[in-house]
Amino acid sequence: MAKELSPVEAFLVPLARLARKHRDIEGLVFWGGTEGWDPTPSEALEAEEIAFYAEGLLIDGFHMDWALVGEGEAADHLRLCFWQEGAPPPPVAAPWVKLDGGRWVP
Repeated sequence: MAKELSPVEAFLVPLARLARKHRDIEGLVFWGGTEGWDPTPSEALEAEEIAFYAEGLLIDGFHMDWALVGEGEAADHLRLCFWQEGAPPPPVAAPWVKLDGGRWVP
């Protein structure tokens, strides 16, 4: 019998699937707070680390917005934006195009 997924696990299924499909893609982590959004990523995750990293933060009550971004239709990286309170992250800036994404707000 298949295990029923928790809401966090179900939310992360598409993100994990993309990380498996694009094994060489990086997950760039951005943090938001009362002063706004950090302009540069705090760290770069390898594809196999992305879902595990995000799961721990979501379980701890963080909000998350993720976006697969690229130039044209070619995927370049995953933007992983985390925050605890306030507004969600700004839209993906040019030259990047959002190819896929999702948002978790507990």
